[in-house]
Amino acid sequence: MLAGVISASLVGIEGLLVRVEVDLTHGLPMFDLVGLPDPAVRESRERVRAAIRNSGYRFPVQRITINLAPAAVKKIGPHFDLPIAVGILAAQGLLKKEKVGSYLIAGELSLSGQVRKIKGVLPMALKAKEAGLSGIIIPEGNYAEGMLVEELPIIPVRELANIADYFNQGRVIDLERAGNSPRTGRPEISIDLKEVRGQEEAKRALEVAAAGSHNILMIGPPGTGKTMLAKRLKTILPPLTRTETLEISKIYSTLGLIEADLGLVQQRPFRRPHHNISPAGLIGGGKIPEAGEASLAHLGILFLDELPEYHRNVLETLRQPLEDGEITIIRAAMTAKFPARFMLVAAMNPCPCGYYGDSLKECSCNTSLIKRYRARVSGPLLDRIDIHLEVPRPTVEEITGEKAMGEGSQEVRERVMLAHRIQQERYQQQGFYYNAELTGKRLEKYCVIKRTGQHLLKEALETLGLSARAYHRILRLARTIADLEQSEEIANEHLAEAIQYRSLDRKVF
Repeated sequence: MLAGVISASLVGIEGLLVRVEVDLTHGLPMFDLVGLPDPAVRESRERVRAAIRNSGYRFPVQRITINLAPAAVKKIGPHFDLPIAVGILAAQGLLKKEKVGSYLIAGELSLSGQVRKIKGVLPMALKAKEAGLSGIIIPEGNYAEGMLVEELPIIPVRELANIADYFNQGRVIDLERAGNSPRTGRPEISIDLKEVRGQEEAKRALEVAAAGSHNILMIGPPGTGKTMLAKRLKTILPPLTRTETLEISKIYSTLGLIEADLGLVQQRPFRRPHHNISPAGLIGGGKIPEAGEASLAHLGILFLDELPEYHRNVLETLRQPLEDGEITIIRAAMTAKFPARFMLVAAMNPCPCGYYGDSLKECSCNTSLIKRYRARVSGPLLDRIDIHLEVPRPTVEEITGEKAMGEGSQEVRERVMLAHRIQQERYQQQGFYYNAELTGKRLEKYCVIKRTGQHLLKEALETLGLSARAYHRILRLARTIADLEQSEEIANEHLAEAIQYRSLDRKVF
């Protein structure tokens, strides 16, 4: 007796269809599981055996062979419990085989037969729709997540017995749609840029960074508002599109971070890892590759506070993702790719004591100590950060509120969104969206400067000793500043503002 069930495995953040083949033959009772299963899949034998018995069915006293195809791909996770159990029931003739084989089935079983929530339902559902399957059968706890995929029937189950009810009698468990459908809409912003007193130059730099998706490093004494500014940067970013929502939600789904009653990531991510994070925690990894903080910040913000306190080998792992926008993790069993197109926002003190150049407190650090402190962040990494921004101590009038508050997030966001639309119209045939992604010939095509601008830029290069990468980043920044001004041409004042954002190239602490 032979039966086949379709399930899925995860490779990075993509779903891969897996056929669960079940063969029941006469002979000594055995339960063989082949097809490169990991320990969690191998242990499913005991869970499946108990779940079938405790659900009121007879477990076959026969030789059972389960094959997970394709055999060359490692199968990971306990979500194969449910398809294996369904395959055994179908092989016994307890379920209609012709219907069972047209659905993607995934779920973890308890010993009592209850179906538990699993990771990675969203990429599995997207794969099921792409393959033209009749639907997907998933745990009730993943229902809202599955509902994100339009035009795909989602069959939620609470226990193994619900499967037989559906395939044999067409019954689906009664779910209150209002309580299980994903909530939508953009939550209200609880923080606002106008709450930051003073720091008008810093706010302008944040606007430029947001408009072109540029990386930014803020340098200043403690208490000047660097962290406060970083947190409010997300309030001036445009809302997510439907495509971006699904792209981010796929990453969070693979780690089980999708809220059961929400179903999707509604806001751009803001990730703030601690400075003792490991390389695997930052860019992903592990024996079974999983996404790290860099991928969780995809299409959002990765904020590294106190940048020099991070281990240097950890920071260096960001160099490749900052250039390519993705992370590739190679293991013996598989190669996984994770998207990592984020804005890097970093903050640091100017010296170990924090008060070099401060207007009120005197610095207690000597020159060699300051240089060693700065050297914790390598030159190649600094080159990949477009904006170096000095954040000085605000004045007494600004702190006490005697000066008028600046613009709020809504006003700034409107200008940022206009700049984004200009870039999207310009690059719609190029396969990218933001000025920060300009490279090579595209940079030459879209960042044309006048002869006077060329002289200004040449003088800056000779004076500051800028690298070729820094030169290109100045051009990208100037292009973004021009877009904010709705200017087709890059004027000298746009170049001058872009050059001033390279403060670490102008002087040594």
